[in-house]
Amino acid sequence: MASTSRRALRLLSLFGSRRLWPLRELASGLGVSERTVRRDIETLRQLGYPITTVHGPDGGYQLGTGHTLPPLVFDHDQALAVAVALQAAPSTVSGLRDDAARALVTLEQAMPAALRESMKSLRLTRLRNYWEFPAPPIDSTALTAVGAAVRHCHVLVTETLRADGSRPESGDDDFLPARRIEPHHLVVWAGRWYLVAYDLADHQWRVHRVDRLRPRPTTHRFSPRELPYDDLAHFVMSSHDRGDTPAAWPCTGTARLNLPAGVVARWAPGGSVVEHLDTEHCRITLGAWSWAGVAGILATFDTELADLHPPELAHACHRVADRLAVVADTDGRP
Repeated sequence: MASTSRRALRLLSLFGSRRLWPLRELASGLGVSERTVRRDIETLRQLGYPITTVHGPDGGYQLGTGHTLPPLVFDHDQALAVAVALQAAPSTVSGLRDDAARALVTLEQAMPAALRESMKSLRLTRLRNYWEFPAPPIDSTALTAVGAAVRHCHVLVTETLRADGSRPESGDDDFLPARRIEPHHLVVWAGRWYLVAYDLADHQWRVHRVDRLRPRPTTHRFSPRELPYDDLAHFVMSSHDRGDTPAAWPCTGTARLNLPAGVVARWAPGGSVVEHLDTEHCRITLGAWSWAGVAGILATFDTELADLHPPELAHACHRVADRLAVVADTDGRP
């Protein structure tokens, strides 16, 4: 009886995640025979769940039209997944800590006793990494507006804010007029939200930091376009002008690299800024806990460096080079 009840709960969770299920996929997901699945479905029907049979080559079982499953139907694995996700979310999305904690408490109170204990057994302690630079909290209204525009393919009118959240004035160096864009994808990377959009003014694909956008929704629909790259992650990470700003470090310096901006932007550490100079060169601004640390990061790009600023960074590069030369001269011998 206990095994049957667990399978019934698992069946309900499957129907809650997808409406139509072929019999063979249900049997595979539950690890039982197709005959056992049929019996479990009949049991659910006797309990009042309107599960109907869809005939034909693309048929299977589905929840009856016009009906929904009761809320909070979770199996054991789903309950643990929810507990982990709600506790991990604040470390990747800034500004959700209190809301996520309240949501976890609400879910625990609605769970059966056994599942509640499983969720409580997973209490995580989050430690921030030194290289973790999430964006400032995003206004929920703005995030909802952007997400709705992506989902419904509605053009957005956006203004770009300064890094501190203030609005540039006309005539300022960083002033940009309101732009009409087609929002295609919301992406979370390194604790920051990005919007992949097509700019209707200059007909270019761009990546925007959502926390630096002031969006105004419209009802004007657009037809989705194909991205310039098949790999969305590669496009976001290799876009050097995505609106990032230098992180606060004890030591921050700049250097000119003999590499394209797209290559450096993809591998630069969080909190760095990459500036396009020409097709073969770029400038990077980055920080670390010491000048030797900045020099060491620059060395990882394995290319020629020039125009190092400030002088402390150039001196640190010389010191690191001298130490490495000594190591090379000894040929690894103590």
